[in-house]
Amino acid sequence: MSTSVKQVLDLIKSEGIEVVDFRFMDFPGLWQHFSVPAREVDGDSFENGLGFDGSSIRGWQAINESDMLVKPVPGTEFIDPFLQHKTLNIICDICDPVTGEDYPKDPRHVARKAENYLKNSGIGDIAYLGPEAEFFIFDDARFDQNEHEGYYFLDSVEGRWNSGREENHDESGYSHNLAYKPRYKEGYFPCPPTDKFQDLRSEMMLTLESIGVPIECQHHEVATGGQAEIDFRFAPLVEMGDQLLKYKYVIKNVANKNGKTVTFMPKPLWNDNGSGMHTHLSIWKGDTNLFAGDGYAGMSEMAMHAIGGVLKHAPAILAFSNPTTNSYKRLVPGFEAPVNLAYSNRNRSAAVRIPMYSTSPKSKRFEFRCPDPSCNPYLAMTAILMGAMDGIENKIDPGQPLDKDIYDLPPEELAKVPQTPGSLRSALEALEADHDFLLKGDVFTEDVIETWISYKIANEVEAVESRPHPWEFAMYYDI
Repeated sequence: MSTSVKQVLDLIKSEGIEVVDFRFMDFPGLWQHFSVPAREVDGDSFENGLGFDGSSIRGWQAINESDMLVKPVPGTEFIDPFLQHKTLNIICDICDPVTGEDYPKDPRHVARKAENYLKNSGIGDIAYLGPEAEFFIFDDARFDQNEHEGYYFLDSVEGRWNSGREENHDESGYSHNLAYKPRYKEGYFPCPPTDKFQDLRSEMMLTLESIGVPIECQHHEVATGGQAEIDFRFAPLVEMGDQLLKYKYVIKNVANKNGKTVTFMPKPLWNDNGSGMHTHLSIWKGDTNLFAGDGYAGMSEMAMHAIGGVLKHAPAILAFSNPTTNSYKRLVPGFEAPVNLAYSNRNRSAAVRIPMYSTSPKSKRFEFRCPDPSCNPYLAMTAILMGAMDGIENKIDPGQPLDKDIYDLPPEELAKVPQTPGSLRSALEALEADHDFLLKGDVFTEDVIETWISYKIANEVEAVESRPHPWEFAMYYDI
């Protein structure tokens, strides 16, 4: 049941809230905020919103039309578990102060339109999504690049590269290394003392639960150097976007409080597994899971068409679900990354996997394994849903499943399997060529697509392409 404005105002009084913090998502995918004294918040704050400078938000307004409004959304509020002064955080929608209309470049608005489009399409009532956002926990992260130097330095008490380091100086000055550091690609599920972040992840998990984000499990991930995953229960599209932002906020701040730092970069470590955001999808009508059936892996014909749509449009979808230049350093063979656009049951080397943990119709879904946690969750999950819906509407055949180990296929057979784009530039070019499916129901607009492409090319693709890479010196300095 949704929370009313009155309930939020009553909560502010009953909990002795001192500060109300208004939060919204910028275009590339970072949470932004500003705060007001709690006494300033009343019914008018919810009905008419509060003003801010939209020209200072990346990818949004021009300086001559900068005024924008945030409108807080009842039901999204939570008491901040980290701040000194008792603060109520509340997620907001963005509106135009002149027309009063929702702002087309507000990522949350795009996701809200996708939910409405699904309901109006007759396909189903609700889409449930379940992303699994992985991350790294580091002890030290330093980086810089200017006209004459460029470097990054990462370190972790768990890093296998520290197996020979002198550590833990005792009172006599003697140094000793206690070992127990996960091997490269062998960090999945080790117990302490190899897993050194059990308590930290548990604190993250319990903090998330305390603010209303339901958690299913937490565990160490495959890579060395503190890779982790905390999974939460599936939810409708917009709600899941909200929860992912709360998730990142809590994980970063719990780490920071404990003298650690977290990154959701897809590939911070070379030569070990990167961090993905495998995303599960199912579509329901009432209490019926429309993806359950008697076909391949217990899936319905509708589900198979949805898979066909996601695979067909995957190169364009990746412009939103894998939206950084670093994303394509993860999408390379040999690191459990899904570089081949195929589907299978159980096979984790396929871009689309159909989980087989349960035979219950309620559990039937597919998992799109390409996305990573650098994405703007509202835009990424909306693009995935729109690809699935296009597949359903046009009855797109996903072809035959690929139940073999894709990485062991002979070259002539592997050549027949479509590949993910090799770079962000390629993904953006795919989006430019294939985005009509995103425009249905006015979910995305041409302006949103054009702005996304131009912003990414100018601020990220060209910024990386124009700078020398440290490894280029190793390869070319002496030529």
